Amino acid sequence: MASMGNVLGLIFANMHEENLPELTKARAMASVPFGARYRLVDFPLSSMVNSGITQVGIITQAKYYSLMDHLGMGSEWDLARKTGGLHILPPYGRSDNGVYRGRLEALAGAAEFIHESGAEYVIMSDSNVVANIDFKPIIEFHEKKGADITCVYGKGVYDADRTSRFTVLGVDDNDVVYDVLSRPSISGEVKPALNIYVARRDFLENIIRESECRSLYSFETDILQHKLHDFKIFGYKYDGYFEIIDSMKTFYKANNDMMNRDICHEVFSMNKPIYTKVRDVAPAKYGIDANVKGSLIADGCIIEGTVENSVLFRGVKVGKGAVIKNSIVMQSSVIEEKAAFINGIADKDVTITKNRTITGSAEYPVFITKGATV
Repeated sequence: MASMGNVLGLIFANMHEENLPELTKARAMASVPFGARYRLVDFPLSSMVNSGITQVGIITQAKYYSLMDHLGMGSEWDLARKTGGLHILPPYGRSDNGVYRGRLEALAGAAEFIHESGAEYVIMSDSNVVANIDFKPIIEFHEKKGADITCVYGKGVYDADRTSRFTVLGVDDNDVVYDVLSRPSISGEVKPALNIYVARRDFLENIIRESECRSLYSFETDILQHKLHDFKIFGYKYDGYFEIIDSMKTFYKANNDMMNRDICHEVFSMNKPIYTKVRDVAPAKYGIDANVKGSLIADGCIIEGTVENSVLFRGVKVGKGAVIKNSIVMQSSVIEEKAAFINGIADKDVTITKNRTITGSAEYPVFITKGATV
């Protein structure tokens, strides 16, 4: 059985940004803030580290300054190492001066890094799934099945709007993937791929070389679909909590899910913690008239008003008489005296001025862009 120290982790930082344009206009998907003090990249990266993986590459494409600032040398994840450790892999330019079009071209840009890793297995993950996953049983499953590719999937009931942004798998009772549907627009119980794939390094390198020769770029279409009956492709069902972040609505829902005690304890497990960048900030400060219920409050916040069922990131200020309900307020934003923000998402450095009321709905939360003053 392979040692987890002989497994290479690859995380794609920029996939699926078209589904979340409001939050990825100036940042990578991996850098999107989540849950009061985290970034989306923290979930796959922490899962890999907790599973014993000591070598991880972050494949970037664009807008990765904030991601580099967040990750640093990888010390928070115990990846600041002389051997292995964390590697930020720069964008891969094609001969026509474009950046990679899909996962296969991104892998081609990282081919030398993959080869030099000397790993036996490679785990590939996107950054748009909130989950705390143990990769050890997935590697064991991959070995036991003698798989060429293992696809990690979940199970749930979705409408056509959601599945139109998924890769949906057909998996039989023997865990064999017999069908792969790309954005199928179907309703009902489906098995969405969680954008996590496992392959042997040598097998993956062969795929990369062949794809370059044939100008193939989509892993889902050109490999999973077109090679479905040529390769041994298996599906591993993940039974824990997960949420695929594919819209502002699901981003809003996933943050709200963290206020469910059972879900929060599962995702932010004491045994398998989610690591993030540590900042030396004073604890949150509550005024005499502050009223806070059922919320996630990060360090550095100053609250003198009412906060209910909301997520407040570091350094948020809530003035006297101000009200925040069912909302997400990101770093260093200010809600001034007697202002109200209900059913909304405010990006970083937003100011809602005195006596102003901004209200959305649970189905369609209002969004305020980064740095705006309303």
